[in-house]
Amino acid sequence: MTSFEDDVERYRHELRVHCYRMLGSYDEAEDMVQETFLRAWRALGEFEGRSSVRAWLYRIATNACIDVRRPRRVLPYQLEPASFPATALPAREDVPWLQPFPDVLLDRAEEPDAVAIRRETIELAFLIAIQHLPARQRAVLIFRDVLGWSARETAAAVDLSVAAVNSALQRARPVLREHLPPHRSEWSARDTSEAERELLQRYLTAWDNADPTALAALMHEDIRITMPPYPFWFEGRTDALRSLTPNFRRPWQLIPTTVNRQPALAAYLNRDFFGLDIFRIEQCRIAEITAFETTDAGRYGLRGTMELDDGR
Repeated sequence: MTSFEDDVERYRHELRVHCYRMLGSYDEAEDMVQETFLRAWRALGEFEGRSSVRAWLYRIATNACIDVRRPRRVLPYQLEPASFPATALPAREDVPWLQPFPDVLLDRAEEPDAVAIRRETIELAFLIAIQHLPARQRAVLIFRDVLGWSARETAAAVDLSVAAVNSALQRARPVLREHLPPHRSEWSARDTSEAERELLQRYLTAWDNADPTALAALMHEDIRITMPPYPFWFEGRTDALRSLTPNFRRPWQLIPTTVNRQPALAAYLNRDFFGLDIFRIEQCRIAEITAFETTDAGRYGLRGTMELDDGR
């Protein structure tokens, strides 16, 4: 490995997380890290050492993310459960959407002066909320409120004046608060708690027993279920149950895990990995389930196939 590769490779994991926060897409974040290293190599002769290599790479990565041209995240429409057949689903390539981030990689991406990536800045609700900000405002908020950079450091990273950075931050914070879910201030910065693990186990028990009443008791009345990249949701306990209970008849096996520092279930259908159900839990009840269909089990430290339990 060359000296240049040594210098930049040590920042790969944290740059991946930074790009993920900027774009909300794991795949795009991977692409942007590679683009960052390519741009850095091309501009190596221009680097005068006035900033650290880390700050220089963050500036390149941020500009690479700002340069990404993509449709704004669209608000999904609410779908009546009775109209859920596959023929009604829109083309998935037409919908830009969030992707989950593997905890196995978050563990490698410790930011300076932090024991671990703070949960509240990597959870899906936060990632969704900051997508409502223009890209440069999003970058300013991430540098100032997530990474803790000074206004001067942030200005250098996003090519703005210090005054413009302060103004952008003042505009970004109210928008972020507007799009975060209720009780946001109550979220913990810790890993999945024992209470959350217990709630997930009760969910699994209710699922194994095909017991909709027990499932309902674990949910907030205004629970929401979304299924990225499909642009629709089920909202409210009644519609949530109507969307879930038909699946009792299918040979699912659900395995507890964590993704984006949130409690999650890895879903296997007919032994094969099918996707991830990620839970947002508030006040000891399920507030939201985000279901991602994906076949890349290895990315999340999971097996691609799973033996079914006896009698399943």
